[in-house]
Amino acid sequence: MTQEDFGMRVSVLASSSSGNATYIETPEHKVLVDAGLSGKKLAALMASIGRDLNDVDSLFITHEHTDHVAGMGVLARRYKQLTVYANKGTFAHLPKSVGKIPYDQLALFDMGTTLSLGDLDVESFGVSHDAAEPQFYQFHHDDRAFTILTDTGYVSDRLAGTIRDSDAYVMEANHDVEMLREGPYPWGLKQRILSDYGHLSNADGADALMSVIGPRTKRVYLGHRSAHNNTKPLAHTTVAELLKREGLGVDHDFALLDTEREKAEGLFTV
Repeated sequence: MTQEDFGMRVSVLASSSSGNATYIETPEHKVLVDAGLSGKKLAALMASIGRDLNDVDSLFITHEHTDHVAGMGVLARRYKQLTVYANKGTFAHLPKSVGKIPYDQLALFDMGTTLSLGDLDVESFGVSHDAAEPQFYQFHHDDRAFTILTDTGYVSDRLAGTIRDSDAYVMEANHDVEMLREGPYPWGLKQRILSDYGHLSNADGADALMSVIGPRTKRVYLGHRSAHNNTKPLAHTTVAELLKREGLGVDHDFALLDTEREKAEGLFTV
């Protein structure tokens, strides 16, 4: 397959409460969404799929929480070709640990707008999360769409309409409610996670998928899984059973797939 005809390819490099990063490429662009691990780890994850951070031209930041920006400053300072996109609220609330980023590498990307980068259109949309101005992204190339949606307490009808019928999704399945309630977190943190500004549970993620999966959808990755309040088998089984109950063709019409904390998923073509 030549570079000219491969379409849009994606690898979920890491997805969990401790670090998030996704790689997307088209014939003209190579981009990252979030950099929630160290620069060294991100380089290793890229190498594991046969790619190099020296070739990445853009980094899209969803919000300022450490599990999404831990390696952001290091990448920007080390890879001068990189343009970092985020909205004003996110840039204003970055943790000090990110450090200074050269001003000419920063680019504002307002919520609810679409950025056109040659053969890649990036659509931003707001989510309900306890960050300054959290936004996620849907990527469009050659009539194909790939959507990342994690770190939200709920999915509104309006948001579901915005991202409906993507070819592939990364959808949050952060926690099992009973595991969270009975687990070691302090009650205040539990309340935050369970709130409308927290995270989608396994059941919430399934509900969101019911409202967005369409005829074009071929892959769904379950993302941002908690290490303390969830397990991979539990998340997968819960979501699969709820989707099947609604008549959706899990592993028939589309593949339901898992993500890992620090192991890249193989590149797939959207």
